[in-house]
Amino acid sequence: CSSCLLWENCRYDWWNKINEQILELKLKDKLIAVCPEQLWWLSTPRKPSELVWEKILTKDWENYTDQFDKWAKEVLDIIKRYNITEAILKQWSPSCGSGKIYDWTFTWKQINWDWVTTKLLKENWIKVISEEEL
Repeated sequence: CSSCLLWENCRYDWWNKINEQILELKLKDKLIAVCPEQLWWLSTPRKPSELVWEKILTKDWENYTDQFDKWAKEVLDIIKRYNITEAILKQWSPSCGSGKIYDWTFTWKQINWDWVTTKLLKENWIKVISEEEL
């Protein structure tokens, strides 16, 4: 489960998106919290990122594509290590976005698409849903 849906202030803006229904699952020891963007070195707070022409860029055009790919693979490794078959990932997140993302204009417009981690998990037969689909 995306850490920001539980208690961690790991979003780019140093906040979280606590979801009570998901928090109850965590309290029953049914979830492992993970933030792909913090598995390696990306700090909080940080510049927002969006998918631009198959690259993950900040508004200042810094390229984080390789890092996001590496983080997605790390999440997949964790999932395989624990034999997990389903994931709840944060809608709109640049690393986790499930089903909907921002449209690469940095204007908060939305499109239907999967971000890097969600895409990799689905390619490996992991069921991914967003908090909105619970």
